[in-house]
Amino acid sequence: NDPPFLILPNKNREFRKKRGRSRRRRRGGMYNAKGLLVRIVRDKLRRFSYRRSFCSLKVTSEDLDNQVLVEGSGCSRTAILNRPPALNALTTHMGSRLQKLYKNWEEDPNIGFVMMKGSGRAFCAGGDIVSLYHLRKRGSPDAIREFFWTLYNFIYFLGTYLKPNVAILNGVTMGGGSGVSIPATFRVATDRTIFATPETIIGFHPDAGASFNLSHLPGRLGEYLGLTGLKISGAEMLACGLATHYITSEEVPVLEEQLKKLLTDDPSVVESSLEKCAEVAHPEKTGVIRRIDLLDKCFGHDTVEEIIDSLEIEAGRTKDVWCTTTLRRLKETSPLSLKVALRSIREGRFQTLDQCLIREYRMSVQGTIGKFSGNYCEGVRARLIDKDDSPKWDPPSLEKVSEDMVDEYFSPLTPSEPDLDLPIKLRESI
Repeated sequence: NDPPFLILPNKNREFRKKRGRSRRRRRGGMYNAKGLLVRIVRDKLRRFSYRRSFCSLKVTSEDLDNQVLVEGSGCSRTAILNRPPALNALTTHMGSRLQKLYKNWEEDPNIGFVMMKGSGRAFCAGGDIVSLYHLRKRGSPDAIREFFWTLYNFIYFLGTYLKPNVAILNGVTMGGGSGVSIPATFRVATDRTIFATPETIIGFHPDAGASFNLSHLPGRLGEYLGLTGLKISGAEMLACGLATHYITSEEVPVLEEQLKKLLTDDPSVVESSLEKCAEVAHPEKTGVIRRIDLLDKCFGHDTVEEIIDSLEIEAGRTKDVWCTTTLRRLKETSPLSLKVALRSIREGRFQTLDQCLIREYRMSVQGTIGKFSGNYCEGVRARLIDKDDSPKWDPPSLEKVSEDMVDEYFSPLTPSEPDLDLPIKLRESI
């Protein structure tokens, strides 16, 4: 039997214990003075093979720190994810800097609450998966482990944070971007918010705490989001509890100025200020929230095969475009990832945040390094490198995915690879 539905917005302290390029300055970009560049410079630029994640220009510590900017004075501080060309995709350095900032702010008695937002048109599109792909190709497993270790530790720190924490999700919020926002006390969605956990379409699994967050959504919405990777809007985020407040994007600057004036560490005062700007949100008539009963009926089955069979029956019976769209996405996705994701979300329903992160760390390291499968590299290649959108999944079909293959993802790491070490006793004793 499923446990009682946990309402994400109401996060008191006890519940949080349970939840237990640089802005890489694009110097490789050309300064276009309408043909006035001297020929030698133009020729050099023409020959320059640019890779956003592996620029040959020297990266300084200042460049790295600029990936996360800080603003604020008085009683609040704001962390700004600042890699707009990469939709603020997270790097190891960003995770480390965020951890240090948030720790200092938590310990500073003069700071009452903190905020996080993104530069440009995104809050955060997740981890820098292209960089991880190249690390795998170059044979750098330690750097891959460091990325997940750093990011997951920060997410756990957020999940046990002692001060009010506001995340302003004004744009793309996907994958790891949800991991560093959903633990916040308050999560503000807008009409520009696009939420998704699209990891299965690149041969991966929903991570960064997703198996905890998705599993505690109403009904079987978490299974739907985790398996398909399809998008929902800011209004739908509010309706299902992923967001606590909704405003129009035009009101974001007003909200930020209002919050900066607060002199408090009281979450109820912060909440009152948020509610002054909040608006009623109406989920789209064609959206998934308005199909929650049908979704529960299809995604409540025990296996991926049964879920697909149910969707095919409903598609034939109702002629609903939602059913056919969902089926199409599932059939484009890695069969192995589908089964791994379903099991992960189902296990997350009965685990705490720290237990989910420790399990996801094993899965992420083994999945990215390619210990049991090369689907991650193949998915990233097909979707983001070559962009042919024709990944060759292994195994190629659900019937060829054995239970042993799925079990391998959940198996312990080798003795030489330590499990994720979270400061559980320290954080829960505060």
